[in-house]
Amino acid sequence: MTKEERFIPFDVIEKFMIEVMVKAGIPEGDAKIVADVLVKADKLGFDSHGVNRLKPIYLDRINDGILNPVTNLEVVKESPTTAVVDGHNGMGHVISYKSMQMAIDKAKKYGMGMVAVRNSTHYGFAGYYPLMATEQDMIGVTGTNARPSIAPTFGVENMLGTNPMTFGMPSDEDFPFLLDCATSITQRGKVEVYARQGKEMPKGWVIDKNGESKTNSVEVLEDLNAGRAAFTPLGGVGEETGGYKGYGYATVVEILSSALQQGAYLKMLMGIKDGKKVPYPLGHFFIAIDINAFTEPADFKKTTGNILRELRASQKMPGENRIYTAGEKEHDTWMYRKDKGVPFNDALFEEFAGMCKTYGLENYLPHFQK
Repeated sequence: MTKEERFIPFDVIEKFMIEVMVKAGIPEGDAKIVADVLVKADKLGFDSHGVNRLKPIYLDRINDGILNPVTNLEVVKESPTTAVVDGHNGMGHVISYKSMQMAIDKAKKYGMGMVAVRNSTHYGFAGYYPLMATEQDMIGVTGTNARPSIAPTFGVENMLGTNPMTFGMPSDEDFPFLLDCATSITQRGKVEVYARQGKEMPKGWVIDKNGESKTNSVEVLEDLNAGRAAFTPLGGVGEETGGYKGYGYATVVEILSSALQQGAYLKMLMGIKDGKKVPYPLGHFFIAIDINAFTEPADFKKTTGNILRELRASQKMPGENRIYTAGEKEHDTWMYRKDKGVPFNDALFEEFAGMCKTYGLENYLPHFQK
């Protein structure tokens, strides 16, 4: 077993994170929600949005005064099927969990529910929220804007966030259909993973001000923050490989994450004002659709399952032995990790050992020895 394959049990890491967050000022009930979202990401293989983000994206921002550890969610407008929520820069996971639950509750009564959110913060693994809906025999949809990092087609300036648009649909298989994709070729969390591992990035993911590819992952993180580099949209540079499609979908998410709730957008989300750090007042949207309002859930699940199975059984490219459908690799990852836990590398061991000392939780140190 290599160092890269060492694991920390899920229950240990979840308990530790809750204790750390409580010491950082997050109420225990909210800390449990945040921990569950982060651990769920690692359970399904979304390592770029898992427990590795606890310190840099959440705790550090609380310490910088740009993220409120206590979440005060305010419903500013509501109808039977819709709502607009102001998160007041609280914990994005908590805001989003409660907002998706609100959409689900509305869908149970009226067939569909949608909640638009403003002044939220990074909400972690986007797929978590549609999965809340699939567990209730519903279709779930979410999207969020983010700090600028994508250049528009034929541009080099980072204007749009990586803006994922995420769908979850139940099936009769052991796992739901789950499509959780950024509208850029890649996203910041993936670059962070490459940087921790000291790996070069593939060409075409990131461009500099001259439109040339950048592959040094450590430099890219610095240049993205400084506005010297930008992600390319899904489809890549220009129009020949369909980059305008990713650009267009990123813009759809930007509009739905800001215009409905009159929230911040584009350069308003830079996190810097007059040279000082300020909150990232992100916007999200959550949609829940009750399948029972259209057809029997069992019939929907069977048809969905049939579609997925037929896709996987279709003719394969020479040299390939498997076709996947969305949600399948995540299920495979869970089957592999469910008795192991969260994979840790040396950098993550050091980071968590540091948190043990910072927050007076030295009793956890034996778990985080390299």
